[in-house]
Amino acid sequence: MKNAKQAIALASAAALSLSMLAGCGSSASSAATSEGATSTATAEATTSTSDGTLVLAETGFEGKFSPFFAASASDQDVIDLTQLSLLGADRKGEMILNGIEGETREYNGTDYTYHGTSDCVVTENDDGTVTYDLKLRDDLKFSDGEPVTIDDVIFSMYVFLDPTYDGSVTMYSTPIVGLEEYRNSMSTLSKLIAEAGEDNTDNTYFTADQQKAFWDAVNDGGVKFAQEIVDYMTENGGATDVASAAAGWGFDLADGATAKDFFLAIGAQYDWNFSAMEAETAGSALSDLIPEEVYNYSTTGVTVGNDVPNVAGIVKTGDYSMTLTTTELSTTMIYQLQMPIAPLHYYGDTALYDYDNNSFGFPKGDLSSVRSKTSAPLGGGMFTFSKYSDGVVYLDANPSYYDGAPKVAHVNMKETQEADKITGVQAGTIDISDPSYSLEVADQIADINGVQGEDGPVITTRLKDYRGYGYIALSAKNVNVGGDPASQASKDLRKAIMTVIAAYRDEGIDSYYGDTATVINYPISNTSWAAPSVTDDGYQIAYSTDVDGNEIYTSDMKSEDKYAAALQAALGYFEAAGYTVENGQVTAAPAGAKMEYQINIGASGNGDHPSFQTLTNAAAALKTIGFTLTVNDMANASDLFASYQSGAAEGWVAAWQSTNDPDMFQLYHSQGATNYYAINDADLDELIMAARQTTDQEARKAMYKEAMEIILDWGVELPVYQRSEATIFSTERVNIDTIAKDMTPYWTYKSELNNTELN
Repeated sequence: MKNAKQAIALASAAALSLSMLAGCGSSASSAATSEGATSTATAEATTSTSDGTLVLAETGFEGKFSPFFAASASDQDVIDLTQLSLLGADRKGEMILNGIEGETREYNGTDYTYHGTSDCVVTENDDGTVTYDLKLRDDLKFSDGEPVTIDDVIFSMYVFLDPTYDGSVTMYSTPIVGLEEYRNSMSTLSKLIAEAGEDNTDNTYFTADQQKAFWDAVNDGGVKFAQEIVDYMTENGGATDVASAAAGWGFDLADGATAKDFFLAIGAQYDWNFSAMEAETAGSALSDLIPEEVYNYSTTGVTVGNDVPNVAGIVKTGDYSMTLTTTELSTTMIYQLQMPIAPLHYYGDTALYDYDNNSFGFPKGDLSSVRSKTSAPLGGGMFTFSKYSDGVVYLDANPSYYDGAPKVAHVNMKETQEADKITGVQAGTIDISDPSYSLEVADQIADINGVQGEDGPVITTRLKDYRGYGYIALSAKNVNVGGDPASQASKDLRKAIMTVIAAYRDEGIDSYYGDTATVINYPISNTSWAAPSVTDDGYQIAYSTDVDGNEIYTSDMKSEDKYAAALQAALGYFEAAGYTVENGQVTAAPAGAKMEYQINIGASGNGDHPSFQTLTNAAAALKTIGFTLTVNDMANASDLFASYQSGAAEGWVAAWQSTNDPDMFQLYHSQGATNYYAINDADLDELIMAARQTTDQEARKAMYKEAMEIILDWGVELPVYQRSEATIFSTERVNIDTIAKDMTPYWTYKSELNNTELN
């Protein structure tokens, strides 16, 4: 017997993941009304639309408005408002599995009913496989009037699963039955040529001309690309040759390596995906150095061996239904189903769609038609795309939106500098904005209103927890003893530094945020169900024990006593790490370690960052015991990102943004794509993988707690703060009573933008 059940037990809410597009589209995928209110879930209700224009502030557009390839947060906002999602989530981030009829859930004392585009039933089968039965509403329409069917869903899935797909959505990493075989039956032209080598004579999969063009591009543009990195590291990182430059950039090359060797290593790291290799730039874009034709080799699919024409686990069962089967339980699979439903007739080729004959709207391995549609998105969301001009995206109300036509006729999404996000609302040029929140910002809003507080005649403010947290990091690869990142001595070195920094968090965060942020002690957002609570057994303040495991603080300690205790504990860790400690001073470093390390922080060059005071105070304290911690305030944020993404940084300050599930693979697994800490711990890897194999939320929470303790023991991450973020509204222009109530990281004002009215 199959055990059919709704997968409500599947974990949801806040999480730690750098992949933000896996859960895209939630703002347009489900709509909520408070219990007892009249639902507007009929597309015919269009008469209340006003002729006004609502102006929203956006940080900045890349102009890649594609449900498949949008990369920036602002571009993704456009997609969320113009597309339908297969599944949606509620205010807690929990999935809506009965979207057609609607689900009513309580939040903060109010019942809200959520509607979506589809229903999903999850069945755990006796053989260990899991089946997702999906049923689509049969009355959905795209904004051009074309009906939405399950063929559009299947087409969209096959784009995300194509062997040449290189966007941000990671559905291709899920255990769908037959997916591995489908993807492995094809490679890219660039990868095949690169792996064959420059002296290859076997032209089974590519021509001699293609091979020559590829290696000509490598020997010219590729070498220039790598040489720019070498030059940068020579000027800024103390490199003396290619090998040392590569080492500082996170690549291990033999002595005597050339710039070409460096480029080949970069290519191998990114599986010869030229677009992904762009992340390693020290100046020029790779696309400017490599001919377009060759650049496109990395997205040109080539069948190798026996072709696998379909993904066996994707089965169409009707015009509005399908099943998706995974080989095993995957707690992340349900969240991948928040995918956008892109119209086959627009992004694909209907002449190439024949489900029964394994044709899915484009040739396998050729996403060129999909890639070409990035300037003008088409979907079935709340709004339709009109144009993008001079930093403004113009949207119009979609009268066919399934959950009720928007109340405003037009929305302008306007690129806005941070400095203008408040003054723009004050001046009437912006209606809704999201300034980076701080005590200074709160005071500025209160002054504009001319009243105490942040709600007044000019601006109305709504706060919610930020979907993520701020942290300070040390690289295990670059901060260690004797070149062994995993040794106890290396861990003790990093914990010595972190123990002192941790002591100054309260003062630093209070001075920047006041009571609008809290210090956190585990590497996970407090909005997550997996976050340890202060009432939990074994809850521990981060880096609050000495080298022997004894608590270093007492409840009655004053601040100065606390700082002194942290320094004393740090001396113990330094000594355990092999440093010479004499008379309360660190006087010498062991072999393979240093007396000075550097932490990069993006504080605009003027100290404007929540963690800046924490770090500078900690650096001053460490100096008193003879150890130097240099705080490098970087004015250019891209330089900060490059420093740790490349593996060059010793330490850095950043923030993680969240998705719905607390899966830790990307951040902390040894094979994780964003494991910038360079953690390589078998026990941690095992815990992360085990947590992916159960829907028992309590069991997963216990596993993640143990995993976080391992991360802290490595001394590579210090959680610092969980902040509030603000959305501000023009009190004069926006009908405040119509904006979304009880906003959360998973339910913002954009989730109900169709119900928002102007005054």
